[in-house]
Amino acid sequence: MIFYHHGAAIKPSVARVGRAFVARASILEEDGEATSLGDLGVFASKDGAYRFAIRCAFAFVDGQTLPLPPFEVAKH
Repeated sequence: MIFYHHGAAIKPSVARVGRAFVARASILEEDGEATSLGDLGVFASKDGAYRFAIRCAFAFVDGQTLPLPPFEVAKH
């Protein structure tokens, strides 16, 4: 689904990685500039990841600091 926020088209997405879900978002601004926010955080539920992707995209469009994910995944 695509959301519009202050003239920007926002497409949140979720990728399944093992038993977790990774939040992602892409943004197309009015001037045609496209931005991918990449992997935003890892979540236990698809819904939680999707909602977080929307929050991050809205913050990006508003020029605010992106929210932090609820936890960090340790890298080996």
